[in-house]
Amino acid sequence: QVQLVESGGGSVQAGGSLRLSCAISGSPASTYVMAWFRQGPGKEREFVSVISRTGSVSNYAGSVTGRFTISRDNAKNTMYLQMNSLKPEDTAVYYCAATSGNTLGIAIAAYDYWGQGTQVTVSS
Repeated sequence: QVQLVESGGGSVQAGGSLRLSCAISGSPASTYVMAWFRQGPGKEREFVSVISRTGSVSNYAGSVTGRFTISRDNAKNTMYLQMNSLKPEDTAVYYCAATSGNTLGIAIAAYDYWGQGTQVTVSS
């Protein structure tokens, strides 16, 4: 059974940084395309970033481009999201997701496995 567990969330002031981690178990991380999504208060879940199996290709939502960096360490079965220059509008529960499919999708339906989420709160 594949399980995803996020960590690293917390509270930070605007302009600060956080690094989220997503540990995958039950199957080698290299099997999956992995992604980050987020859901802000009163909002729908939205795509943040996606990374290929090897980490050689990634994609970002326009709202985080230049501020967030996705990466992965398959030897540690872990994916990361480095978040810099955080803004209050980045406040959300952040979820990691994985798919055995081949496409670096941005749609929720493209992903087979999800973590429980980690809260990120950015104060002004």
